[in-house]
Amino acid sequence: MNNTYSNALPSSFRYKNVLEKGKPVHDKYDSFSLKHPAMDLSRRAKIFSPFDALKGFDDELAKMQTDVTDNYLDDTIHIDEAP
Repeated sequence: MNNTYSNALPSSFRYKNVLEKGKPVHDKYDSFSLKHPAMDLSRRAKIFSPFDALKGFDDELAKMQTDVTDNYLDDTIHIDEAP
């Protein structure tokens, strides 16, 4: 594991020993890898793509963008040119 993380963690960090072990490494043909083959990244990305952690956030952003755009396109706002 990278010492940057272990030095930055407080000594009371509950899972420090687990973090220091790092990601498990398996041989390509061991029993675990045969039962649980690695998923390719494109398929893995499809699993998380429909997840919307902030429901309604995209709608609010679109509304805000529309409001701001309307303000700039409104004819009643005039900016005088500097002399």
